Amino acid sequence: MPESTRILESQYFYEDPFSSVVPPIYLSVAYRYVDDEESVRDDRGEVVKYSREENPTLRPLERAVAALEGADDGLAFNSGMSAIATTLMAFMRRGLRALTIKEMYSTTIQLLEELVAMVGGELVKVYPSTEAILEEQKGRKYDLVVMEVMTNPTLKVIDVSEVGKVAAEAGAALIVDNTFTTPILVKPLRSGASAVIHSSTKYLSGHNDVMGGVAAANEELVEVIWEWRRRLGTAQQPLEAYLTYRGLKTLPLRFEKQSRTAMALAEFLRDNSKVKSVNYPGLPDDPHHSVATRLFDRQLYGGVLSFTLREGPDAAKKFLKSLRLAKVAPSLGGTETLVTLPALTAASNISPEDRKALGIEDSLVRVAVGLEDPEDLIEDFARALSSIS
Repeated sequence: MPESTRILESQYFYEDPFSSVVPPIYLSVAYRYVDDEESVRDDRGEVVKYSREENPTLRPLERAVAALEGADDGLAFNSGMSAIATTLMAFMRRGLRALTIKEMYSTTIQLLEELVAMVGGELVKVYPSTEAILEEQKGRKYDLVVMEVMTNPTLKVIDVSEVGKVAAEAGAALIVDNTFTTPILVKPLRSGASAVIHSSTKYLSGHNDVMGGVAAANEELVEVIWEWRRRLGTAQQPLEAYLTYRGLKTLPLRFEKQSRTAMALAEFLRDNSKVKSVNYPGLPDDPHHSVATRLFDRQLYGGVLSFTLREGPDAAKKFLKSLRLAKVAPSLGGTETLVTLPALTAASNISPEDRKALGIEDSLVRVAVGLEDPEDLIEDFARALSSIS
């Protein structure tokens, strides 16, 4: 079934007395409750009595993401980091041994370091490549592996199918952040992942105006994560869940448009004399093109790219200030094109030594492509590049 149909089908489970086409927003904090026997339950069987625990507005979004990812169910959170933190809590055990990559979102790495230290465990970070992850697992036993399919900001692509196979054989749980690739390109649960996470702030909601996160997994794990969400109070608010689900309905259309525009922009930048290098797996000469082409369900490569300017960080800042159409701001996946310097934003907490090894130079520019016309965007970038002396 096509993704667009799966998304829309997920909302038709309400017994709404008004037969509304769009699921309503339930803003009530509390619901009538005498005891569990007389209470109202949602489609998951959870008692609906207090919105910190369960709110019916979240269910269309949770069901839709689960359907897209091939999961039993999903859970919505009030931010991407809430989704990551709450999911990680379900795996924390005393003496845990965890493996991750050095080019994860830096706040995720910080959180992992602190949580693993709190349980007296060990966290090992390796270079973000399929080979490095598999090699590290050969001689050592890990309980948990945490990774992204496409790294931020240098767009390295890790073969989650290979990592998932080895993790399953070793009895390790695998958590995959699928924010950059989305289930349009990759469905990590099919490759042996235990849980998949999204910052729904990005592509899923898609309009740069909603904060949220989603996790999807099998029914047993969802129940455990749900308990942690209840305790931590990290459930998404109903209005934000409603808006995220509304945005999700256009994900397939937006993601294709953004991917095709990103390809056109990457080709333009590759041929510009002021650009030293371009990171985008859609380019045939990109080192990750072959694995991305083999791994992705469609011949699309996402709406994010990055490039390094020849003349250094001052030129990069001047370039950003000269843009007119694209906006200088963090985040990605929305309707507006956003441009940022990762060394000052998403990668700022990564050590200078690791940034150098990963190819995150101070003059590296990350572009999160929006829905503008590609010719207009290229014209904007050409004008800004020409301003660099």
